[in-house]
Amino acid sequence: MRLIFLGTGTSQGVPVIGCRCEVCQSTDVRDKRLRTSAMVECEDCRIIIDAGPDFRQQMLRIGVREIDAILLTHEHKDHTGGLDDVRAFNFVDYPTIRVVDIFATPRTAKCIRKDFDYAFAENKYIGAPEMRLHEIDTTRAFKVKGRDIVPINGRHSEHFAVTGYRIGPLAYMTDFKELLEGEEQKLLGIDTLVINALRFKPHHSHFNVDEAVALINRIRPRVAYLTHLSHDIGLHAEAMKRLPEGVFLGYDTLSIQIEE
Repeated sequence: MRLIFLGTGTSQGVPVIGCRCEVCQSTDVRDKRLRTSAMVECEDCRIIIDAGPDFRQQMLRIGVREIDAILLTHEHKDHTGGLDDVRAFNFVDYPTIRVVDIFATPRTAKCIRKDFDYAFAENKYIGAPEMRLHEIDTTRAFKVKGRDIVPINGRHSEHFAVTGYRIGPLAYMTDFKELLEGEEQKLLGIDTLVINALRFKPHHSHFNVDEAVALINRIRPRVAYLTHLSHDIGLHAEAMKRLPEGVFLGYDTLSIQIEE
């Protein structure tokens, strides 16, 4: 299994428009962060987690021509705003049309149907995105090309739920502020954990580094990577020095192999 970090930035990305902090002006490519997304490649499938406003750029950057599914963690635009660009995958082998399977909770699916209503219209125009939207039950696993995907339930804030995913030895969680009771059991025995950590200081709707590390210490994966990082995390090279052993900052295009 291979995991590629397509984007590791927060909702504004890094650099932030108009910002002149040292992180936003850094020349280190690891400090250039598109909106958070990832790709999981297994022997028989290729899965994208979240498709935000940078989805097109991310797909061009890694050069893929085919994907099997997109898993959505929640409905916020930095995680769903690029879904229109599944059209490229639909028609890359035209006249063969490849419908893209999208998996989301009922609440997120409702938002997708509203925001991309033209893709679900009865008499939609030629060239509209071809999405097959699946509503998942977060209390049970579902399958993508025969592979079990286990939803992990949490809260982004008082008003928003968020869903992480376990795919075999990998668990991917972003935009969490709280992991719901009983959900830690789903994470036991994983090899690799990807988890959000917005910054070192506390935040009202995202884990900070200390909160992420506390969960990592309870789960005890072999290795953990932090994602959904704001410019407040500091320079990549400096922030890495503040992390415990076995915990790393993710960065865009980082590719890691995970033994199954």
